[in-house]
Amino acid sequence: MKTLAAALAAIGIVSPAFGADLLQLYREALSQDATYQAARAARDAGREKLPQGRAGLLPSVNLNANTTYNEVDTTYRASMPGLLSSGTSRYNSHGYSVSIAQPLYRRQNFAAYEQAKAAVAATDAQFEQAGQELVLRVAQAYFDVLLAQDNVVLAQAQKAAIAEQLAQAKRAFEVGTATITDTHEAQARYDLIVAQEIAAQNDLEIKRRDLERLTGKPVERVEPLRGEPPLEAPQQDMEAWVQRALNHNPNLIAARAALEAANQQVEVARGGHHPTLDVVASYGDNRVGGGTFGGFDQTAKTIGLQLAIPIYQGGGTDSRVREALAHQEQARQELEAAVRAVTQQVRQAYLNVSNGIAQVKALKQALASSQLSLESTQLGLEVGVRTSVDLLNARQQLFTAKRDLAQATYAYILARLRLEAAVGDLNEGDVIATNTWLAGR
Repeated sequence: MKTLAAALAAIGIVSPAFGADLLQLYREALSQDATYQAARAARDAGREKLPQGRAGLLPSVNLNANTTYNEVDTTYRASMPGLLSSGTSRYNSHGYSVSIAQPLYRRQNFAAYEQAKAAVAATDAQFEQAGQELVLRVAQAYFDVLLAQDNVVLAQAQKAAIAEQLAQAKRAFEVGTATITDTHEAQARYDLIVAQEIAAQNDLEIKRRDLERLTGKPVERVEPLRGEPPLEAPQQDMEAWVQRALNHNPNLIAARAALEAANQQVEVARGGHHPTLDVVASYGDNRVGGGTFGGFDQTAKTIGLQLAIPIYQGGGTDSRVREALAHQEQARQELEAAVRAVTQQVRQAYLNVSNGIAQVKALKQALASSQLSLESTQLGLEVGVRTSVDLLNARQQLFTAKRDLAQATYAYILARLRLEAAVGDLNEGDVIATNTWLAGR
């Protein structure tokens, strides 16, 4: 923002040194942030539900094979020479069989397939939500670092100004044109700003570590604002934004898909009461190398329909239906809670954008007024109608106005991003647009 940038440049916040910008850090986080990568893995795992659900509708094929060594001792109580004789026979037997089953009617399998499709839709929406949350987390961490940088440089600039005033107060006291009170007041302010600078440096290090956690690499500094973000109110009214969120918010899409999956789970459970009908076929080949009546080869081919009618399973099916109904109600209530939460989220973000515009404009005026107040106080001190304490207070007011303006500007930018996220429209394009307001863009 021009007014903010000029103010920050005047006190040395804008530095020519290179720093990482928002877009660079966001792209680093895409590949390095552990939370986002976990969401990607969860999405990939969730998508496997679809082929698993489809498998219940497709044929199953099984192959069985065996080979056996046999040693049989036979003793006949009444011998029949030429027909039966006692003794030991040793031989191999082996065979194989192939069986195929194709479901024709399995109500629970069809419901499980529909449930799998809903589960995949939910995991895709959850991953979309994770992507939007990554943008917000990176932006929040970025502007936290940026504000912490501003606070450090503001503290340093304020310390330098107070140190100069302290030196002037000491010289004035030495020549007898000021009292020791002015020196003591300036010294107290100087000691206080030294402590504030130490606290600001510590906060900056903490904020850098938070950003490093997202990107996986140290960040020494981030690019400050050089341009002026457009102070534009949302183009539609609040309820229009709420309606967009109800249609496109990823959390709501996931919650609706979860409810559909719960509905289908009820059908899966109820399917336990229904008969099943399958087409089954098999082919077998068995060969025996010996035995009482000598070796033989045998092949068998079968094909037919297999019907199973559940009659009583100890009450387990009824229990699973009641369990599924309870989960269905849980999913319904969770969807209602999500609708309310998203509605509140949109309204809050909308108001933060609208009020943020008014706050930034007011703080611009406050900054200009504080600058005029400082100049007037300096002039008043020279002509003897203001004291050095008045000058210290005026300087403090100016630096406070600069800090508050920077903080409000960052909060306004984040509110815009949160509003886009609430309606499901936040993406890399918003990061690029925000990035154009940073140094060198």
